[in-house]
Amino acid sequence: MHWTPRNATRCLLFLMFATLSSAQIPVPDDPETAADKVYQAHDWKSSEAAYSSLTQKAPSNFRFWYRLATAQKSLGKYDAALDSFATAEKAGTPRYLSQYAIAETQALKGNPTASFTALDEALKSGYALPDQLSADADLASLHNDPRFVKILEQTKRAQAPCKFGPEFRQFDFWIGEWNVVIAKGEMPAGDSRIELSLGDCVIVENWTSKNSLYAGKSYNVYNVTEKRWEQFWVDNSAGMIHFYGGLKDGVMDYWTDEIPQPSGPALKRHLQFIQLGPDKVRQYSQGSTDGGKSWKPEYDFTYIRKK
Repeated sequence: MHWTPRNATRCLLFLMFATLSSAQIPVPDDPETAADKVYQAHDWKSSEAAYSSLTQKAPSNFRFWYRLATAQKSLGKYDAALDSFATAEKAGTPRYLSQYAIAETQALKGNPTASFTALDEALKSGYALPDQLSADADLASLHNDPRFVKILEQTKRAQAPCKFGPEFRQFDFWIGEWNVVIAKGEMPAGDSRIELSLGDCVIVENWTSKNSLYAGKSYNVYNVTEKRWEQFWVDNSAGMIHFYGGLKDGVMDYWTDEIPQPSGPALKRHLQFIQLGPDKVRQYSQGSTDGGKSWKPEYDFTYIRKK
């Protein structure tokens, strides 16, 4: 073809229409993306069809099975949903999720006993969302059952175990805002704010000295595995001490292992917190350089609660 103005115009028009046509042709979503779209839109009929197909192609994909089951539950196909949730769990869905969904399905089906059994299993497997449990419309038929109140309370305790376990609350007598004085002569030594943190699992000490720039923090936790209390002290002079012990006769009794010193023998420490009343605590520290055969006082503080 000879290049003439007329031919150039024809080529230009062809390219324009070709580009326009290709831009207007929609690119279909892949099956998984398409399934996700209808699932997010709560189009349960289309979701059931999409995930039914996907589970056939990828039978080991627990996410596909879980979503198929959710669609079936939402369509009122409860028996099919129960089977799919069970398959989802076998394929790898966390047990607390699948058992909770089974509990919802059984409640909707009118089987409260089976629903509570599944809720028990969910709780044993790590479920700990009391707000979701109490607001779940699928479980509304269970709300007036005494078993639901029990399950809800257990879920609250599972969500925040440190708030309810008595061993976690043994050191609460130290919590508060304190003026700290040297026991002998009551000379001001510092200020300390002791507070709960991280779901009431950690008792945090915030110490500032009165007559120097020295400051530090301690983190006190009950070690469930070792069944003992531990304190991790850190300060602004690069100091760090690890104590361990427990409550004995009302006294929080902490010890250290032998700590190497820059010079001289290793130092072992014994730190005690003694409740002298609702508004007074004694903190008494001793040290030993002979492996615990003899002890010398390091400091003796009295904590007086600020009013």
